[in-house]
Amino acid sequence: MKKIRLIGTVALLGIAVYWGWSKYQAVYASNVEVNADTEFFVHTGSDFEKVAKDLERAKVLKDLDSFHWVANRKKYNELIKPGRYILKDGMSNNELVDMLRSGAQTPVQVSFNNVRNLAQLAGKVAKKLEGDSLSFLKTFTNDSIISYYGFKQENFIALFVPNTYQFYWNTTEQAFIKRMADEFKKFWTKDRLSKAEKKGLTQTEVVTLASIVQAEQSEHAEEWPTIAGLYLNRLEQKIPLQSDPTVIFAVGDFRIRRVLKEHLKKNSPYNTYKIPGLPPGPIRMPDRGAIDAVLNPQQHEFIFMCAKADGSGLHHFSKTLRAHNNYARDYQREMNRRGIMR
Repeated sequence: MKKIRLIGTVALLGIAVYWGWSKYQAVYASNVEVNADTEFFVHTGSDFEKVAKDLERAKVLKDLDSFHWVANRKKYNELIKPGRYILKDGMSNNELVDMLRSGAQTPVQVSFNNVRNLAQLAGKVAKKLEGDSLSFLKTFTNDSIISYYGFKQENFIALFVPNTYQFYWNTTEQAFIKRMADEFKKFWTKDRLSKAEKKGLTQTEVVTLASIVQAEQSEHAEEWPTIAGLYLNRLEQKIPLQSDPTVIFAVGDFRIRRVLKEHLKKNSPYNTYKIPGLPPGPIRMPDRGAIDAVLNPQQHEFIFMCAKADGSGLHHFSKTLRAHNNYARDYQREMNRRGIMR
């Protein structure tokens, strides 16, 4: 009997050790198997069943049952947090569950520049964040939100300063705008505000002029201070800006390569051949460099500009209409030679 009890005790001890070891393994042993750091998304509103199914579908776990056991022990079902998480090869269930339930997500880099309108911005942002492009665009064009930040529909794009920003993947549309408003305030330092005030321009007017400057010269940023100085000269002398990109914006056909007399007839507040001063808002989202070019323009007496006929993308700048017309004739001849009629 003693031998039997001893054998039974040893057996029970073995079972206990095995059970303990298996549970230790379930908690601390490697269970994530990926070739490289892998994104895993927990969508807003997900429950534990959805998260578990997504992990199973992603085929990143060696043993799904052990994950379930650890998640239940740690009450992960009560602490699910949406976000973008990075799974690393060799992670244990304990590490994985702790990361998911604490919301220790990895931010994404959201970059935008060379944006023509808010629809394009919504598309770029939606590629990086949880919300879709339509939901972002609806928020960007919401009158109450726009007025809350002190803008109008036609100039709200001025709020967004191009750069690369870090966001959490599940950032909401309104939280995105709030962050952009904070970045706008950071960008508009006392120095920039002072320079704008000395030129008699508001922040949105500076951005509007910068958008024209960049639209006129999209290839050679070194010309931006010269072009900015030219348009500031025109504004000071109350000469219409006569900017072709504003006409193209007014017409709404961005395929136009040659602005014709028929285009100049367009009745629009954006047609700077027909209206004095600046248009109601930016015709695109200008880069930070274009904004600073308006705030730090080159000092000169130029009031005319014309693209060079050599195809370099650079411009001739003139003080007199006579000189400008000579350059313009050369350019028109080259356009005709190349068969560019529209």
